Amino acid sequence: MDFELTEDQRRIRAVAREFAEAELGDRIAPYDERHEFPHEIVKKLGPLGFMGALVDPDYGGAGLDHVSYALIVEELNRGDASVGITMWAHNSLCTGHIALAASRAQKLRYLPPLASGAVLGAWGLTEPGSGSDAAALRTRAEERGDAWVLNGSKAFITNASVAGTAVVMARTDPEKRSRGISAFIVEKGMPGFSAGTPYRKLGLHASDTAELIFEDARVPGANLLGGRGQGFVDAMQVLEGGRIAMAAMAVGIAQAALDRSVEYMKQRTAFGRTLAEFNGLQGMIADLATEIEAARLLTLRAACLKDSGRPAMHAAAMAKVFASEVAMKAATKAVQIHGGAGYVTEFPVERIFRDAKLTEIGEGTSEIQRLVIAREILNLP
Repeated sequence: MDFELTEDQRRIRAVAREFAEAELGDRIAPYDERHEFPHEIVKKLGPLGFMGALVDPDYGGAGLDHVSYALIVEELNRGDASVGITMWAHNSLCTGHIALAASRAQKLRYLPPLASGAVLGAWGLTEPGSGSDAAALRTRAEERGDAWVLNGSKAFITNASVAGTAVVMARTDPEKRSRGISAFIVEKGMPGFSAGTPYRKLGLHASDTAELIFEDARVPGANLLGGRGQGFVDAMQVLEGGRIAMAAMAVGIAQAALDRSVEYMKQRTAFGRTLAEFNGLQGMIADLATEIEAARLLTLRAACLKDSGRPAMHAAAMAKVFASEVAMKAATKAVQIHGGAGYVTEFPVERIFRDAKLTEIGEGTSEIQRLVIAREILNLP
């Protein structure tokens, strides 16, 4: 077993950390307060290769491995989770689905602008009435001549109103349940396709989350992604990578909470001593650091399995459920360590606390991850 990163992986992590320290952190606070998407900051990710991290160089991407990608996601989310989720949802979901299932012609058309960051991507599976039971989606796609006509909506979609390209799942053969779901590439400006007003959310205020709406939306027949009825099967593979990225996001958030707590404990005094000198708080920090490192190793293990081509769904679910709950714990403890200061917006742990909760919900709730893990262990279908 080799727990060491390669020289390239360390270099890539350093670039991501340098960007996060220079562009994110406290600098994102004004965007968070205004619920404003940081367009100018996100645009800077493209030239670094981060918006096409996993895309083959033949299509304009960086062609990185999943371990390197997980390191980038962790570092960006250590700086700010709104920018972090914008980047990885673009990569793991929309761009990842196209890279997985598209024809060569589709890849040549859509991947280069996505990989450069010139176009942002969104991915639509969840609906107002179908979350954990994703196969119960109701958006319909009917074939009419040389086009497909879509009707329905998608809910809680990251990058929905800022994306130029979206991959969406719709039911093409209602009687076949999951085998009757197909995927489509939909472009901004296509007739009948629009995004709703961005949600006002608990956290991730500087990320864009909204509905995707289809009202007799006409999508060219050539934009069917993968085979008819293959959309849900491919989506499950996409979610495997998405859960690894969500785990890396959670590790980054947890590390940010720990970093801020350590910094505060060294500066704040009580009863003539710094908080860092109190044994009870030292134990709290030791436990958090240990759990964060365990979450990091689980995440990198899942990414390594993905790189080797071995099944990673089980490992991804383990990494995601553990890392997300560590993130929430670390954020909660960080607020507690800060006391009253942690409850006001002037201190970043308030934002970190709000952002952390999404990691227990997105890409499959903690409850769903436990079902995935248990079914693998029990050898259930």
